[in-house]
Amino acid sequence: MELGKGEWTDKIEHLQGLRNQFIEHMSSYERIFQLRCLSNNSKKYNANTYHYELIEIPKALMLEATNGVLAYSERSVQIPKIGTCSVLDSDGAIKFQLYFDGGGERKLHIKKLQKNLCIKHAEWKFSLETL
Repeated sequence: MELGKGEWTDKIEHLQGLRNQFIEHMSSYERIFQLRCLSNNSKKYNANTYHYELIEIPKALMLEATNGVLAYSERSVQIPKIGTCSVLDSDGAIKFQLYFDGGGERKLHIKKLQKNLCIKHAEWKFSLETL
């Protein structure tokens, strides 16, 4: 998601505003799908093997960001600073994290998403050698 313009420095209220943009943006979605390429993530596949999966990320899970823990990267030297919104389970483990990239394009990424909280709809494995 592109975050566009607006105030974004190292103040927590700016991260709150960015998170609110995300929550508001979610109101226009009924379902969230992600096509994931897994073949490059593992050395068990050769260069001609492809592995994909289609997962659904529950919208209710994404809306839990409303109560996520906001923080700025202390090591970030870029302006605006990199920020995160970590959504935690009852044991304090990260369910997923909103990553506010303050670089030139000012993008929002979803990182550290626990796949076991998602619904797998399909999976494909194939090799170019068999086609």
